[in-house]
Amino acid sequence: MTMRNTYALTLFAMALFGTIATASCQTSKEETLGGPDSHEIGQGPHGHLFGDWGGERSRLEEKGVNFDLQYISDFLWNIKSVQKERLAAFDRVRGTVDINFGSLIHQDGLYFHATALWQGGAILSNYLGTLASPSGMSSGNTFRLDSWWLEKRIRHERMAIRVGQFAGQDFYGEQHYAASFIFEPMGYALGNLSTTFESFDPPSTPAMELRVVPIKHFYVKSMVLAADRYQYVHNPTGLVPQFRGAPMSVSEIGFSPGKKATTVRAFDSVEGRKGYSGLYRFGASYNPGKFTNPTSPTQRSGNYLLYWMANQALWRIDPHEARGLDGTVSYDWSPADVNHVNRQLTAGLRFNEPLPVPFHNTMSLGYVRTSQSSNFVATGMPAWKPEHGVEFNSLLDVLPMMLVQPVIQYYANVGGGVQRAVVLGFRTKIEF
Repeated sequence: MTMRNTYALTLFAMALFGTIATASCQTSKEETLGGPDSHEIGQGPHGHLFGDWGGERSRLEEKGVNFDLQYISDFLWNIKSVQKERLAAFDRVRGTVDINFGSLIHQDGLYFHATALWQGGAILSNYLGTLASPSGMSSGNTFRLDSWWLEKRIRHERMAIRVGQFAGQDFYGEQHYAASFIFEPMGYALGNLSTTFESFDPPSTPAMELRVVPIKHFYVKSMVLAADRYQYVHNPTGLVPQFRGAPMSVSEIGFSPGKKATTVRAFDSVEGRKGYSGLYRFGASYNPGKFTNPTSPTQRSGNYLLYWMANQALWRIDPHEARGLDGTVSYDWSPADVNHVNRQLTAGLRFNEPLPVPFHNTMSLGYVRTSQSSNFVATGMPAWKPEHGVEFNSLLDVLPMMLVQPVIQYYANVGGGVQRAVVLGFRTKIEF
């Protein structure tokens, strides 16, 4: 770990301790992180490098306060491409505080969440020109408050209202099996959701969400957010919410066979994989703002995107446990006249616990097909080809507080052209 990483880690530790001391309140053990930051398994008293602090961490959790400090990094190397070989490293240090006011002050159903991060490094997709980013966590270099929200759940969690500053792509169009993959369209969220300026992690924007579970295995949820097109510029620290851009909406309906819809979270964990669980979703985003049509001199009002996603446990060695095979497929579409990258298809398989070793492990195979609109092809230039990306990785929880995830990726028709690329690397994550 470099000196800058160590320095950022120290700053986050100090910030977290100060937040906890000031709030004197705490969080639930429920998973609130997404994508590569989410936890595959519960950390437990031995799941942190600094341990349980003589039982203090566990005592705080019993009172409803949970906090997390982690370091995660992607090291990716294009071992074959038209570009010169280059190692790209992207690092993130994230601190999170979750408070369950039911355990703390007997305000049942009331929760608070806040997370801040430092991140920086090289973005390999910019260097290679791929449409699908090789890393699901690389974005802007920043040190900021990412998201915070206050959430109220009522009627046995069959209705939930959330208000604060959080990202649309953390909850709409996100990949349910994201932690099992590295490249962005499967390791975080569908890669072209930003065509409607749906907010992403970490430059979250002010938002409000309503979620309703009318029947046992079915839910409906909708979110209104500020579709700020320049989040990093308008709110570089994340500390002062900026109500800029159009008030866009994102909505989703979901069906969850094998589990109650009230227990479904945006990103899955090993505990939630037990049995033949599934999650089937249809969602849509709409931005009423102005968008440019490359074939017309006038701007168009409004833009939208539709997505379909399915995740299903396909086979289990024991019908009541998680070991076995899972499948995932998703597709999105947006109008070709105003959206450059207007279609994306992802599909994948994941084998839970394939290796006979005493620690948690998975092997995952993923495929991404990304298409660009012909309306954006310059006159006299050849039409773009669909870009194809394939990934194979193995997630290894080698220690309770440390994860290693080696990966190999192959890209054909890079950027819609005819070039190919091979990327090799690994992800590491350490819980403090």
